[in-house]
Amino acid sequence: MTKGLPAARDQRRSQLLRGVLDLCLLSLIAERPRYGFEFTEALAAGGLELVSDGSIYPLLARMERAGLISSFRASSPSGGAPRKYYRLTEAGHAELSGGRADWFTFAGQVGRILTATEPTGGTTP
Repeated sequence: MTKGLPAARDQRRSQLLRGVLDLCLLSLIAERPRYGFEFTEALAAGGLELVSDGSIYPLLARMERAGLISSFRASSPSGGAPRKYYRLTEAGHAELSGGRADWFTFAGQVGRILTATEPTGGTTP
């Protein structure tokens, strides 16, 4: 058995996620304003446990600079330091809507190819 297979699978999942992580974050923010740690929890609960805080915070900063999200500070329910929450702007709503359409089209096309072709069992010369 090849030891590199699980690592290769994780690498593929990571590359696939990299292309849509912004859409995942926009979708989570559309549901309700969130603060940083909530993104990691929500992504993990959705099966995307490969995402770390180190990937989320720079992306949130880029999306804020691009005008897709805005931030605000609110006190912590537990009485701790105020937390930085993110919410969608109008541009963020538009980006999410277009990104969802692009994703579903792309995923459908890839899905058709992956399900329409079956291995022949032979090797290609």
